Amino acid sequence: MNDAMRIYRGGLGLALLVLTGLMVYWLQPILTPFLAGALLAYLGNPLASRLQRLGLNRTLSVSLVFLALAAIAVAVVLMLIPLVGSQLGMLRSQMPAMIEWTQTQALPAIEQALGVDASVIDLNVVRDALSSHWQSTSSIAAGIVQRVTQSGFALAGALASLALVPVVAFYLLRDWDRVLAASLALIPARWRDTVAGLGRECDEVVGAFLRGQLLVMICLGIFYAAGLWLVGVQLGLLIGLLSGLAAVVPYLGFIVGIAAATLATLFQFNDWLIPLLLVWVVYGAGQVLESAVFTPLFVGDRIGLHPVIVIFAVLAGGQLFGFAGVLLALPIAAVVAVLLRHAHAFVTG
Repeated sequence: MNDAMRIYRGGLGLALLVLTGLMVYWLQPILTPFLAGALLAYLGNPLASRLQRLGLNRTLSVSLVFLALAAIAVAVVLMLIPLVGSQLGMLRSQMPAMIEWTQTQALPAIEQALGVDASVIDLNVVRDALSSHWQSTSSIAAGIVQRVTQSGFALAGALASLALVPVVAFYLLRDWDRVLAASLALIPARWRDTVAGLGRECDEVVGAFLRGQLLVMICLGIFYAAGLWLVGVQLGLLIGLLSGLAAVVPYLGFIVGIAAATLATLFQFNDWLIPLLLVWVVYGAGQVLESAVFTPLFVGDRIGLHPVIVIFAVLAGGQLFGFAGVLLALPIAAVVAVLLRHAHAFVTG
């Protein structure tokens, strides 16, 4: 009877897991604002809890956290949008000249150094395609905006989804401890301590990526952008921000950033040796700061995820569940990694 009961409970748990996956798949068009709100609540909970420990009540703590996040978001948007827009405009104007420089100088140098035939590569086709694409971008964007604004229901739905994010985040953040306690109360008493321990370990791994890695990315993006700006690279802000975003995967931000900055430096400067060395110094210093300062400070010695797992999780989540899957990818991957580790220890121990 006990074996039959265990089989029954195992099958019931598997069925609930499958049903949850199907519900996420079926409801993905409306899940995004709720998942984004839950993500904001999760990121803001440590700060709200710290304010609460200082003597403030939970609602006031959450309100202060929201005001701070809103002020930071508005300031970042007001500063970055004009700067990034000017950088994109500069890139647009320089793109044909970059391609021509690659065709007339870079490829012959590669051909002479490596002894390969690069004459079959005609970048004029790429230049023409990019030029036509850049010229049509504004008209395409205008057409999209026009179609969205013509459809009242689509515009209202988009605004409603956007407005739901802070509302969901506020209420989840205010009742965070209550929600966790209620969820834990649903677990049978004999499993409650085990589930609570697994939950704490999962929170440690998820927090390392969603809080720690996010701070590492921001710091690296600021450092690279400031360093390239001091060197005098015209597209330094754009390349620096790209390097910071790509740092979600270890070493990817360094590889992408130093490659893009090197090409931009070679194209921009006639006497490029000193600026190129300075660019490499900036990225070398960024790597040292990431490994010696940023990662120990923000991520610590918490268990992370392998870079391949990060890439696969994000791509698989996006493929299966769209943007909602991207939001869920890393938390689910972290939880699965913790559960597999414990399962392996249980089987081998």
